[in-house]
Amino acid sequence: MGRHVKPYPLELRERAVRMVAEVRPSYPSQWAAIVAVKDKLGIGTAETLRHWVRQAEVDAGSRPGVTTGQAEEVAKLKREVAELRRANEILKAASVFFAAELDRPARR
Repeated sequence: MGRHVKPYPLELRERAVRMVAEVRPSYPSQWAAIVAVKDKLGIGTAETLRHWVRQAEVDAGSRPGVTTGQAEEVAKLKREVAELRRANEILKAASVFFAAELDRPARR
């Protein structure tokens, strides 16, 4: 399973979110501030920056939702569960194999 590489460095993301918060009072809406910051920093789409802003608000606790840390923990636990399930299947197959071996009459 491949890992998605984020095209923007974390520093740029954090700076863009800070800039939106700083310039917001100068614009009629948060969207207008997001579009302005997107243009200044050369971010692909305003929707990308809007998502970063929303996630930063969730992480700060000012908006309900799953924080970045929680999402990472859930993903880690899902990977761990999948690995344990695979191991469990291997152990089940091995126990069936060895049970069949024990049921066979011994050769002398």
